[in-house]
Amino acid sequence: MLENLHIKNAALIAECDLHFAPGLNILTGETGAGKSMILGSLQFALGGRADRDLLRRGEKQAVVEALFSTEEKAIHNILEENGIETEADGQILISRTLNESGKSICRINGCTVTAGMLRQIAAELMDLYGQHEHQSLLNPSRHIRLLDRFCGEKLAEKLAVYSQWHEKRKDASQRLEALLGDESQRAQRLDILRFQTEEIAAAGLREGEEESLLERKKRLAGMEKLMRLTSEGVALLYDGAEGMASVCDLLSQALEDATEAAELDPEIKETAEVLETAYAQIEDCARTWKRYGAALEAEPEALEETEERLQTIYRLKRKYGGSVAAVLEFYEKAIGEMEFLENSEEAAAKLEKQRKEAEEQLMSIAGQITALRRERAAQVERQVEEALHQMQMSQAKFRIAFAQRDDFGKDGRDKVEFLISANQGEDLKPLAKIASGGEMSRVMLALKSVLVDGDEIGTFVFDEIDAGISGKTARKVGEKMHLLGKKRQILCITHLPQIAALADRHFRITKEEGPERTETKVALLDEDGACREVARLIGGEEITETTLAAARELREAKN
Repeated sequence: MLENLHIKNAALIAECDLHFAPGLNILTGETGAGKSMILGSLQFALGGRADRDLLRRGEKQAVVEALFSTEEKAIHNILEENGIETEADGQILISRTLNESGKSICRINGCTVTAGMLRQIAAELMDLYGQHEHQSLLNPSRHIRLLDRFCGEKLAEKLAVYSQWHEKRKDASQRLEALLGDESQRAQRLDILRFQTEEIAAAGLREGEEESLLERKKRLAGMEKLMRLTSEGVALLYDGAEGMASVCDLLSQALEDATEAAELDPEIKETAEVLETAYAQIEDCARTWKRYGAALEAEPEALEETEERLQTIYRLKRKYGGSVAAVLEFYEKAIGEMEFLENSEEAAAKLEKQRKEAEEQLMSIAGQITALRRERAAQVERQVEEALHQMQMSQAKFRIAFAQRDDFGKDGRDKVEFLISANQGEDLKPLAKIASGGEMSRVMLALKSVLVDGDEIGTFVFDEIDAGISGKTARKVGEKMHLLGKKRQILCITHLPQIAALADRHFRITKEEGPERTETKVALLDEDGACREVARLIGGEEITETTLAAARELREAKN
C-alpha cells in the first residue's frame, strides 16, 4: 500500500504531502489544476522517464518520495538479494531526485539503485492504468501466474508435484548430456580430474595438520633464541655463571642457616621446612630444564621441510578451496565425477530411464494442470465479460487463449494470454492493442475485480477511467472500484461525481495564481468538504442547496 507521497519542486508543485489510506482514494480538481502532475511525479518516483520539464522553474532539484508498506515476501527477497536492508514493519521508502542538468538519483531505503531496478520493484508494488506504464497485465508472462492463483490450492498442489519431476528430468538430462556429449571434451575432463585427484591424493592432507605445522614452524624458527634462553636460565638456577652463585647455591646456604637457627629457636623451624621444600622444587625444576636444554639443537632441515609442507598445503588451498576441508571435499566430488564418466555406458542407461520416467510423469501431470486451468479460465472469462458489460462495454468479449509449449516449462506445457475485443465486429486482440485509455482502464478494472485474489500487487492507480461514460455506467465503475478497494488500495483521478462520491479518502487539487508564480495545492477533504466537492462536480463552481443535497445522497448511498 502507498502510505505517503511527498513532492517538492515538481512543475507547479512547490511542496505537498499526500497521506493515502486503504480503500478508494479519489483525486479531483478542475482541468489543468495539476492532477496529471501528481501522477507524473509518482511515475517519476517509480522509475519513469526523467524529464527536466518536471523541475520547477528556478529550483535546482526536484524530489519525490513514495512510502509503501507491504508484507509480500517476493518484494523483500528482491531487496535482500540486492543488498538492501528491509524494515521490520515492511515499509519501503522510494526516493528519486532530479537536478537541473537532467540527471536523477534513485534510492530504495536509503540505498542508491539504478532506474531499472527501481522499475522492477515498482512493478511489484503498484499498477497504473490509463497511461501505458507500470501495467503488469500488459505483460503476457504474468497472465499464467494470475490464472494459477485464481485456480487455488488444488492447482498449487499439482504444480508442486510437477515442479519436483521437472527438476528430476532437468538433472537427468544435464547429466546425460555431460556423459554422452563430445567424446574429446569428456576425455579432456577425465584427464583434468585424474590430474587433480592424483595431486591431492599425493599430498596426503589431514585435518588439523596445517595448525600443527604452523606451531612447529614457530618453534623451529625460534630455536636459537630458545637455546640461549634455556642456557641462561639453567645457569641462573643451577650452574652459576661468571663468578655468580646460582639460585640453588644461595638457597642451599640459606637453608643451612635456617636449619642451624631452628636448633637454637624452634620458632624458626617452620621457615626452615618451607625453605627445604622450595629448594627441592627449584632444584628439580632446574635439572628438568637442563635436560631439556641438552636435547635442544638447531634443526634448519626440519624448518625447511616444514616450510615446504606448508607451501604444498597453501598451493592446494588456492587451487581447490579456501581450507583443507574444502580441498578434501573437492577431492571426493572429483572422484565421484570420474567414476561417473568412466562408467558411462551403465550410467547413461540408468539416466535415460530416469529421464523417461520423469517425462511420463510430467506428461500426465501437465495434462491435469491444463484441464484445471481451462476449467477456471472459462469461469474467469464469464466474470470479466459480465464486469465489462456493466461498465458500458456491452459488446466486449474476453477470452483466455491457450497454446502448448514444445517442451515442458517450469509451470507446465501451457502458454496463456488474455485477449480482448472491446467493440462489436473487432477481432480478439492482446490487451496491449487496446487504443483507448478509458477502455484500457475499464478492462483492467474488470480484470482486477475478478482476479484480485490472485494478484500480489497492493495498489492500483486508475486515470482516465471515466472517459466516455456517465450516469449509471459511471456509478457501476465507481462501485467496482469501491468494492475492489475493500481488498486493495485504489487511487483514482476522476471528473465524475458518481465515482468521486464513493471515496474513502478524497483529495482536491487546485491551482492558485500568486503575484509572481502559479502553484498547485493539494487538500485532504473532510466529510463536509467531500460533499461540497461532489456538489461542484455535479453543478459547477456555484454550489447550491440542490447540488449539495444530491452530493450527500450520493455519498450516503456508498454505505
